[in-house]
Amino acid sequence: MSINCRAALTTGKGDFFIDQIRVDDPGPDEVLVQMKAAGVCHTDYDSLNWKKTMVLGHEGAGVIVATGMQVTGLKAGDKVMLNWSIPCGHCFQCTEGNQHICENNSPVTGGKYGTNGGHAHAGGTTFNNAPVERSFNLGTLSEYALVKQAAVVVNTSSKMSFEAASIIGCGVMTGYGSVVNAAKVKPGSTVVVLGTGGVGLSVIQGARIAGAASIIAVDINPVRLEMAQRFGATTIIQADKADTGLLQAAAKVKELTAGRGADYAFECTAIPQLGAAPLAMVRNAGTAVQVSGIEEEITIDMNLFEWDKVYINPLYGKCRPQIDFPAITALYNNGRFLLEEMITRRYALHELSNAFDDMLHGRNAKGVIIF
Repeated sequence: MSINCRAALTTGKGDFFIDQIRVDDPGPDEVLVQMKAAGVCHTDYDSLNWKKTMVLGHEGAGVIVATGMQVTGLKAGDKVMLNWSIPCGHCFQCTEGNQHICENNSPVTGGKYGTNGGHAHAGGTTFNNAPVERSFNLGTLSEYALVKQAAVVVNTSSKMSFEAASIIGCGVMTGYGSVVNAAKVKPGSTVVVLGTGGVGLSVIQGARIAGAASIIAVDINPVRLEMAQRFGATTIIQADKADTGLLQAAAKVKELTAGRGADYAFECTAIPQLGAAPLAMVRNAGTAVQVSGIEEEITIDMNLFEWDKVYINPLYGKCRPQIDFPAITALYNNGRFLLEEMITRRYALHELSNAFDDMLHGRNAKGVIIF
C-alpha cells in the first residue's frame, strides 16, 4: 500500500520546497525505509542547481518497514544506514574491488542505473501523480525512502544514534576511507589536512586511528580549527584567505617537518583554486590526496610535483559499504571514532534552509535533519 509523506524537493533551479510525495511498496530487490535522520551535505546544496526535479538527500539512517520478494538478509524492524554508491557486485570494477565506481550502478561514473547526472528514475516515488527521481537513488530528505537492497547496511550498534548513523554514508566515509583505503597512511607519519569541515574532521580521525604521529590541520576558520584539535589534530595553522594556493601555510608546514614537508596531505576544502595545494605540503615522494571532489578545470605548476610526489583523486574513500560501514561502527563502539560529537546541530525538515545556511557559513561540523 502506498504511503504519503513529506519530503524536501527541488526543481533544479536553485530552490527547494517541502511537499507531499507518494512512496509505493518495494519492488523485488527494494527496501522501504522509514527515515529517522538525514545528514546535510554540500552536495545536497549543489543539487539545487542540477536542472531537474527530485527528492533531495543522500545521507541517512532509519528503520526498514518492508522488503521486496527477492530481498534476503534484511527484515522489517532492522536499523539501517544508507549508502549512495550502490554496487552491482558483478561488473569489472566491482570484481576488482572498486565497488564505489560500479560500472552499472554508480551515479557519478555513468552507470546504467546512475544515468542523467547520477539520479536514476525512481519508479516507486511520485510527486503530483508523476514519477520523481531520488537524489543519488536515495532521496533521504524524506520521511520514507524506497531504495535498492544493495544501498542498505544493517547498523548493529546498540548505542549509536540514528543521527550518528546518518552521517557515515558520505562525508565520514569519504574522509576515513581516503586515509585508510586510498592513501593507506602509515603509523608514525605526518599528515596535513586542508579544510576542517565534516570531511576534514573525518580525515583527521582516520589519520589518528591509522597511527599518524603528527596531524596538522589548516583552515581559515578558528572555530573549526578548535574542533579539529578535539578530533585529533596535534597542530593547527590558521590560514590567510589571501594566501594563494596556501603557499604560506605550506612554508609553515615545512618548518614543522624539518624543512621536508609532510608525508601525506589531504585537500578537503572543495575550492578549485586549492586543488594543487596538497602538493605544496608534502615532501619529495609524499602523497597528495584530493578528497573533496573538485571537478572544475584547474592549473597546476608542475614544479609542485618535484620530486616523485604522488597525487590521487579517490572517490568516496574507495568505499566498500559492507566492509567499511561495519568497520566505522566498530571503531565508534570502542570509542575510537567520534560520531555523536561531530553533530553540531539538529533540525526539523522544515528548518532545512537554516541547516544549509549554517553549513555554508561554517557554523557546523555536521548538521542533521531529524524526522
